[in-house]
Amino acid sequence: MTLTSKPAQPPALAPSGLPAAGGGAAAIRSRLRRHSGLVMAIVVFGAVFGWLNLVLAKPLGYYDFAATLGNTTTLAIGAMGETLAVILGGLDLSAGAVISLSNCLIVRGMTAAPGWELAWTLAGVAAGCIAGAVNGVFIGYLRLQPIVVTLATMFMTQGTTLLIMHEPGGAVPPGYSAAFTGDAVSGLVPMPLLILVGLLLLWALLRRTRFGVALYAIGSDEEAARANGVDSARIKFSVYVIAGGAYGLAGVFLTAQTGSADPLVGPPMLLPIFVAVVLGGTPLHGGRGGLLGTVFGAFTLILTVNVLLVMDVSAFLSTAAEGLLLVLAVLGNALGRDAPIWRHLRTLVASWRRMGLGARVAPRHVVAVGAGPPRRDDEMPSSLWRAWLIRHSGTLRIVLPAYAALAIVLVVTTLALGRQLTFPEYLDSLLVLASFPAVIVLGQGVVILSGGLDLSIPWMITFAGILLAGMSRGSDGAMLWTVPTVLAVAAAVGFVNGIGIVGLGISPILMTLAMNGMLQAAALIYCNGAPIGLVPPGLRWLMAGKLGGLTPIVWLLAGFVVASTLLLSRTTFGRRLYAVGSSPLVARFAGVSVGRILIFAYMLSALCAALVGLMLSGFGFQATLEMGDAFLLPSIAAAVVGGTLIAGGRGHYLGMFGGALLLTALSTLLSGVLLPAAVRSIILGGVVLAAVVALRERTPA
Repeated sequence: MTLTSKPAQPPALAPSGLPAAGGGAAAIRSRLRRHSGLVMAIVVFGAVFGWLNLVLAKPLGYYDFAATLGNTTTLAIGAMGETLAVILGGLDLSAGAVISLSNCLIVRGMTAAPGWELAWTLAGVAAGCIAGAVNGVFIGYLRLQPIVVTLATMFMTQGTTLLIMHEPGGAVPPGYSAAFTGDAVSGLVPMPLLILVGLLLLWALLRRTRFGVALYAIGSDEEAARANGVDSARIKFSVYVIAGGAYGLAGVFLTAQTGSADPLVGPPMLLPIFVAVVLGGTPLHGGRGGLLGTVFGAFTLILTVNVLLVMDVSAFLSTAAEGLLLVLAVLGNALGRDAPIWRHLRTLVASWRRMGLGARVAPRHVVAVGAGPPRRDDEMPSSLWRAWLIRHSGTLRIVLPAYAALAIVLVVTTLALGRQLTFPEYLDSLLVLASFPAVIVLGQGVVILSGGLDLSIPWMITFAGILLAGMSRGSDGAMLWTVPTVLAVAAAVGFVNGIGIVGLGISPILMTLAMNGMLQAAALIYCNGAPIGLVPPGLRWLMAGKLGGLTPIVWLLAGFVVASTLLLSRTTFGRRLYAVGSSPLVARFAGVSVGRILIFAYMLSALCAALVGLMLSGFGFQATLEMGDAFLLPSIAAAVVGGTLIAGGRGHYLGMFGGALLLTALSTLLSGVLLPAAVRSIILGGVVLAAVVALRERTPA
């Protein structure tokens, strides 16, 4: 592999042949622009550090410094790994889950085999590298999207972690904790500082190698990098392995810091990790940034949380603060002349001017993507059945595989559990359980069709259920105003998501991840950490009563499936949605209001999530704080298994509904044969990866 760089230009010369005046200043300005993200990260860190000193009204001592380092190091190391994936032009949603895996593996091993501390420490790092290697194979060599791959491996890793330890516990020797969290030089140099400095020195060496140059080259322009001889697949694989090792090392330090294990400690760290990356000045489009800025970003976040605690702000607001910081950091990194917010304002001003001049724009028609020229009558097949098959062959190729797999699962279920099943009752139960993913997949599926992803679904579901239970207090009469209120709140949440993505140019992943944190804070503050009230009896009857031999929600589900199918296949919104997902630029030239379509897509996703929150509350008779967590992966899995292209622009709701039925039937089968939830999580993640591989679009090598 040979990489060539453009030779440095000599300084501008004055007529005398000496360097032109101001050349040194120009070089400094150029370097500051090149490292603007790092400079901003340091400035923000300094501002927050000064704010903390003002709040404390006393200087920080060595103990405060060492304690802050200890609290930050796990986050900083994990965010370093994430930064590598972002520089590459991707991202890694499995970071928090891998940290938990390393933590539980080390504690479980040390408890079973004391005296092998070094071996189990290396095993924790190796576990992270193995998880990264799985990501690297699918992303680098199979060229799948990092979002769906790392989301699937996140759930597979969580399942593996729960198999190792299903509840918090265990302990490590005190000397092990002291080795990582104590002083390297007593009273002068904390060990966490030495660890971070060592990692930064390794990074400084790595980025100057051919591997480091290739990393930035791929993040800037992968096609150009490949044209220059860069083996992008190998580099991607290596980056995700290194990132996984960083998450494993973060788990090692977390183990030393806490002295015990918790299988659920890692996933909530995903939002802070992204906040640290973005606060550190690494843009999400790749090709720029570095680990030093990420370390400053991690310290800035921890200091901000400390300031809020000193000011006696509710701890429930921490996730809201993290989400808000993420949004502000993304905006701060993108406020240039070409930032989306200024582009939209210029477009709006231009539109007003055209209206003032009385300009008229000729209407343009949107042609459905993939539609061919009209067929002449003499070209139509003689058989109407054959004509129908030819006309809908594309849709059938998308939809039928999910139903074929569903038939196989039903046959296996009958063979495995036949004596335990009464078919009418099984069918009714299957449809009731499938109603949740069937509703949520419409919202998530619409967002996927538009080319995005909605990660705010879990806490939108939970927040809707908590709001309903808290406001209705078990009264059927109150449903007349509480249900519309909850749906209005959901629509507002979706609107904010859409505005952030369309108007402010924030990545859908980060915008909805930040919103998920804000919704978590809102839910916890509203119920003060413990949901109150029961749902109205009418809602409970809807989810558990009987009407015509079936549960009432089954009849409503049938109408929902028909309405959703018509929405996507027979309305102007549906046609424009497919056009936007296929190519936003082409859709815009065709006269489609891309921004409005995207905003409506995220509003619909939030509304569907709220509906599922209401349904779950009725199904369980009350709302719980964890009830939305289980629906993020199924909302994506049902769409992908149902033939929806994860990159957008292709899919059908009947396929999504088939995917929802398939996943529900598969989950029922696995539960029936007494497989633990952890194993079901691993299988579900594997099903998603298999579906994405089978349905991926082939790209030239």
